[in-house]
Amino acid sequence: MTREFSNKVALVTGGSRGIGRSISIALGQSDARVAVNYLSDAVAARSTLADIEKKGGTGDIFQADVSNESAVIKMIEEIESSLGPIDILVTNAGIGLLQDHQDITFESYRKIMATNVDGTFLPVMAVKDGMIERGTGNIVCISSVAGLRARSKLISYSISKSAVIGLVRSCAAAFGPAVRVNGIAPGLIQTDMTKASMDLPLQESIKQETFLKTIGVPENISDAVLFLLSSRANFISGQTLIVDGGRVTVP
Repeated sequence: MTREFSNKVALVTGGSRGIGRSISIALGQSDARVAVNYLSDAVAARSTLADIEKKGGTGDIFQADVSNESAVIKMIEEIESSLGPIDILVTNAGIGLLQDHQDITFESYRKIMATNVDGTFLPVMAVKDGMIERGTGNIVCISSVAGLRARSKLISYSISKSAVIGLVRSCAAAFGPAVRVNGIAPGLIQTDMTKASMDLPLQESIKQETFLKTIGVPENISDAVLFLLSSRANFISGQTLIVDGGRVTVP
């Protein structure tokens, strides 16, 4: 790992488990001061922070429901008071639910939209003014390949992840040139969420559809995030990078 992010403060929402945990640790290894956001699992958040510190990084944990505006504003104030102004934001908090269309309710739809869309929009809006004022900032939003292709049993989730891709494009145009905004669209990644929502036959079927005949691991995503945040990507903004082993290709 490089030390490219020395003296930078990075907030990772949903940063205590799965992909978020990997991103938090990778940023810590790159010398960022990492704010690990979590909703309810303080044990997982403390474990992630311990791993950051074990690998020579620094940071702290911050509890907030990122779908709640007042909670997000309070969290940003706490982070800036404790660690300093936020230079890097990675919006990773998300939930999914496999459902047949006849089982979707407005309540279940709204729950997914609140976490995945509001939980991206609110942190982005909360940090962007400070970034623009300081003349520098970097945002990466975690979307999904489900936002790019049909998913008959993930209708609500697909809608939410398509919205994240639209947010990335429009915010990149609005916040430039001071702030770069990009997205990552992961394919199937081995996390607790995928284990809980997908049975093994479905996972194997998806694996066989990829060019690389494998399922991803969280480090595949954190590596891509660090690239987009790095100076090597300083001419990239408004893009959503697909990281899925080749299952989805665009255009």
